[in-house]
Amino acid sequence: MKLWAGRFNSDTDELVDIFNASIFFDQRLYHYDIKGSKAHASMLGKTEIISEGEAEKIISGLEEVEADIKQGNVDFKAAYEDIHMMVESLLIEKIGDAGKKLHTARSRNDQVALDIRLYLREEAVEIQKLLKSFLKILLNIAEKNISTIMPGYTHMQKAQPVTFAHHLLAYYYKFKRDYEKLTINYKHINIMPLGSGALAGTTFPIDREYVAKKLNFDSVSKNSIDGVSDRDFIIEFLSIASTLMMHFSRFSEEIILWASNEFNFIELDDAYSTGSSIMPQKKNPDIAELVRGKTGRVYGHLVQLLTVLKGLPLSYNKDMQEDKEGLFDTIDTVKIILRLFPKMLETMTVKNEVMKEAINSGFLDATDLADYLTKKGMPFRKAHKVVGEAVLYASKNKLKLNEISLKDWSKLFPEEKDYFKSDLKIALDPENSLNNRNLIGGPAPDNNKIIINEENEWLDGLNK
Repeated sequence: MKLWAGRFNSDTDELVDIFNASIFFDQRLYHYDIKGSKAHASMLGKTEIISEGEAEKIISGLEEVEADIKQGNVDFKAAYEDIHMMVESLLIEKIGDAGKKLHTARSRNDQVALDIRLYLREEAVEIQKLLKSFLKILLNIAEKNISTIMPGYTHMQKAQPVTFAHHLLAYYYKFKRDYEKLTINYKHINIMPLGSGALAGTTFPIDREYVAKKLNFDSVSKNSIDGVSDRDFIIEFLSIASTLMMHFSRFSEEIILWASNEFNFIELDDAYSTGSSIMPQKKNPDIAELVRGKTGRVYGHLVQLLTVLKGLPLSYNKDMQEDKEGLFDTIDTVKIILRLFPKMLETMTVKNEVMKEAINSGFLDATDLADYLTKKGMPFRKAHKVVGEAVLYASKNKLKLNEISLKDWSKLFPEEKDYFKSDLKIALDPENSLNNRNLIGGPAPDNNKIIINEENEWLDGLNK
């Protein structure tokens, strides 16, 4: 019979046991369940709810149970139902009646809320460490490409010249925001729910602050119903993970494009590419494609949990067992990508000359020409129209804007000929264009050098 079966006359159906059980996925919480149980037992002894000797016996028994699990000596089976009942059952087998006192003044409702917070708190810190390492790598690659000119795009059409460093820094700031969001999420995770009981606390004189301090929580939950029913911290984490994956997916899409023959901006290392089973010439960016594909998987976990919780009355309901598998899979997915993706970027070859050559088509200097005319006194809207007509002319005659002579400019726009001066060629030079865009946030190489130094200082400061 199960530990909760006193009110029942018969065992549950075997199929119910299988359907009801969470032990096959929540077994990864065993360390956190035991950690929380040891702190709880210590508190029970301190407050004399049980004797100090019983508390010590329970803690020693829990350590033996953990050792057995680590050594693979425990069979995870549906009869245990969940990790909490399994640990308690194994404890009772080891130490007898003293083990039956462990569950005094707590419920599985506040116990599972504690375990998932202990687990997620640790994983969020690990993900931040991986993110920090990735941010450093992005800065290093950007620094090496501070002067690598490439086309910037809007609507997937060449728009204006930028540098590869500037493009990478755009992703750097997206991932930096993800890092910062995890810091906020950590504060919401690090609230201890134990002591909330099933939903209404307990009549025992427990010391919640003692347990919180022992488990390194910042505070305890202030409402017992909220303590057992809150999963907002998981939703928040899944939302951050979804945004993080969206950023990886956008980056992956560009990696895939850049590695194609049509762009040829980069070449991925063989270690991060795959071949075709039929076409021997193929070198496929499968890692980037898989990152892009797994993004939908993480989105699904967020939507799934939102859907589970949206109709639940307070406080605890069995539906909430569904908060774990998606979370576990999200963490596994994010962590492997944070280990793989940086290595793929570090080992890729950046084809500087190909990128630079790409700015010679598509009239990327059109905006610079409009700015040039505006600075000479022409109203911007008129300048915009003049440049548009010039692009049409150049396109028909297979010319670049900087290949149109001053004489031809005068013929094309006789009424505006005084605006076109000998310094026009300088204004249309892509390197000058970049250097002139030295406003805060602009792509000028000198500006990005400053940004890279500032961000390196910020990353280094995270260690202090």
